[in-house]
Amino acid sequence: MNVYDFDNTILRGDSTARFFAWCFLRTPRLWLRIPSQAFNALLFALRLRPKQAFKERMLSFVTALDDVDAAVERFWDENQARVKPWYREAQRPDDVVISASPEFLIAPICRRLGIRTAMGSPVDPKTGRFHGKNCHGEEKVRRFYARFPGGKIDTFYSDSHSDDPLARLAQKSVLVKGERLLDWETKR
Repeated sequence: MNVYDFDNTILRGDSTARFFAWCFLRTPRLWLRIPSQAFNALLFALRLRPKQAFKERMLSFVTALDDVDAAVERFWDENQARVKPWYREAQRPDDVVISASPEFLIAPICRRLGIRTAMGSPVDPKTGRFHGKNCHGEEKVRRFYARFPGGKIDTFYSDSHSDDPLARLAQKSVLVKGERLLDWETKR
């Protein structure tokens, strides 16, 4: 099987940041949250707020949406074209996506693409609260083996060395930089 990160790997851009901006542009009542969201970002940038706490507070905007599932579907209607063309050429029926983005956000686009297994950060789509660890770094390895005990990765694709733990498990790893697919250098 091939395993993929999602943001900046299969998708041009970061799906969570794009969804956040997309919702703010279309939901004027969210504009009242701009000061608190800016303060949250400042605390994170100053390293005074851990990443998962930052993401949870950022994602709390979903509480102001009337129908999160419908918003996600409309978002992907407008953003599905951001899927990189090389992915369609490499796609296999047993592909797996493992992403730090919320699972409720990436699962619908993965279904549209024919990807049966999509794992993301466990975030409640109604509250933005995490109900588990952010799916990042070593957590991706844990989640992969929980789903596929003894699983073997043929090729792993990601845009970031934060995914070195998964890259080390693969027979081959590919670093995605824009549309370029490069050999991955890791310490094995």
